[in-house]
Amino acid sequence: MKKLLILLSFLFIYLLTFVQNAFAGELYKFSSANFDTSNSLIVLSAQDTQGSSVLSNIKLVKMDNPKRVYFDLDSSIITFPKQDWVFNSGCIKEVKINQFSTNPDVVRVVLYYDNGFNPNDIEFTRVKNNIIIKLKKGTIGDNEYFHNTYRDEHSSASDFYEYLTITTPVTQSQDSLVGQIQEAFNTQAEQIMERKELKLNTKYYLNNITPKQNGILLNGFGSVTIEKPMILYNPTRIVYDLPNTLVDMKIRNKEYRINETETVKIGQFSVNKARIVITTDAVSDYIPIYSSDNQSLIIANYKKTNNSTLYNHSSNAISYSKEKKDSLTESMIIKFDSSIVHGLDRYNDKVILYLYNVSKYSDENFKNTYKNTFFNDSYIELMPKIGLKLVIPTQQDAIASTYLGADGRSIKITVKQAKEPSKPIMLNPPINNNKISSDKKKVVIDAGHGGSDAGAIGGGIYEKDITLDVSKRVEEILKKKGYQVLMTRDDDTYVSLQDRVAISENFAPDIFVSIHVNSSVRPEITGVETHYYHQESMSLAQTVHSSFASSVQSPNRGLFKSKFYVINHTTCPAILVEIGFISNSGEREQLIGSKRKQATAKSIAEGIDNYFKQYK
Repeated sequence: MKKLLILLSFLFIYLLTFVQNAFAGELYKFSSANFDTSNSLIVLSAQDTQGSSVLSNIKLVKMDNPKRVYFDLDSSIITFPKQDWVFNSGCIKEVKINQFSTNPDVVRVVLYYDNGFNPNDIEFTRVKNNIIIKLKKGTIGDNEYFHNTYRDEHSSASDFYEYLTITTPVTQSQDSLVGQIQEAFNTQAEQIMERKELKLNTKYYLNNITPKQNGILLNGFGSVTIEKPMILYNPTRIVYDLPNTLVDMKIRNKEYRINETETVKIGQFSVNKARIVITTDAVSDYIPIYSSDNQSLIIANYKKTNNSTLYNHSSNAISYSKEKKDSLTESMIIKFDSSIVHGLDRYNDKVILYLYNVSKYSDENFKNTYKNTFFNDSYIELMPKIGLKLVIPTQQDAIASTYLGADGRSIKITVKQAKEPSKPIMLNPPINNNKISSDKKKVVIDAGHGGSDAGAIGGGIYEKDITLDVSKRVEEILKKKGYQVLMTRDDDTYVSLQDRVAISENFAPDIFVSIHVNSSVRPEITGVETHYYHQESMSLAQTVHSSFASSVQSPNRGLFKSKFYVINHTTCPAILVEIGFISNSGEREQLIGSKRKQATAKSIAEGIDNYFKQYK
């Protein structure tokens, strides 16, 4: 009887609250909050309503001790947990977003700052029902704030991270009757929060993964970007990298089953990049599908996806425009009358966008707008019961990026054409009259050390012998794949670092790969790592290391930017791989064995092959 009375009391309170809200006018329901430090913006994303402008009553209130400013959003609620962001750099020290009151419904945003910040510079912009708070003048956001959703580049000047403290709700089991009632009605009950010190990328914090029948659903907060996928073999799998993304510890390195034959694993590939690996034979059928608020991402087999489950409303294309940044860079912008759900597929010579909930467009306006631009040959097809298919042909080496408007009602596709390749300037290069002219891709394999230079030594084993053996195996595999390969040494002779570079430059290869064995004063250390120096070598390093580290049974120590002579002075993309530690007795025994050598050589060769398939 007592439990029944409690339940009836909560039902009465809930119904009373519902009636009050029904007569209080339409609410603005903010579904996400994103702090973009690169542009000094706070973006509050809300669901569409027909109410009056939420900006009409915003007033800044300044306070001291400590210095802070706050503003209230009337007739508003947040559907996400209250936020508390503490920054260790910049003029903004802390940002708090919470539900200040529920009757009336008011959301309050508080900014704590130091003497270097002028609160008079704060400006508000409304894009549909999304509030953009600009914290300094002259920033992006006057017309349209776009989130970068996809990019070809595997490294960018925008890749950075911020030391940040966040508060997140503690997940609790709802054993009590009160807890079950609160959970059932999704009330704004006070939650127990915990603080986390993070080296947080300012773009996206990924904290949940849900396997689906034919894909996975990723959830987080911030703005998610995905890079051009990589395809690896043995086993066949597709790899997606998410730059400026931090993965919650509870989902890192766990394998999830998609169906009977397919699995997915997600990990923190580097300090500012997440990596998703899907093991499947249908690698060409997987694509990313973006929600309209860019907070969640589905990576799914588009041929088996039930498209009707991706959206609950339809949209139409209503306007087309273009931008030209410079002679090599142009953008296509399409606006819609409501938010869109879209998927993306990237080929070497085109970008395909699937606009799942879009049904109408003007073919004449589309063609007239993009006539005599980079998008002159682009076209739209109607796909019955699916939506529209936008196909954008690109040059072979062009760099493509896509962006979604903050309101989810506009999309921008930017294409940067490839520059004419510049020939390296050589100072007195060695003369070789036996150079071979061929259309085959050319690879230099550099076996570390040799002759009087033994390299690292462990247990009477010389590094120079292991590197030569593995390098010859790589050479053999690559030649069978049709590559033109040059060894800087093919026997136990000494070759100086300068001569190794000169040999490579005279050959004019497409890439340079140096193979070494590591050593440490701490004998317990094991693992593999890959080094690069120049920015244009990063894609090669990532692709080869991904194949290498996932195939060799040794800890993945990651990528390093290192100024080794041979990868610093070569003019082509160049990397140095450390295939294991000779100083560890267990790993040393593996390194001298044929099984480990062959697995290492095979994975390096496959990584090189994957690189040329994706980037050249």
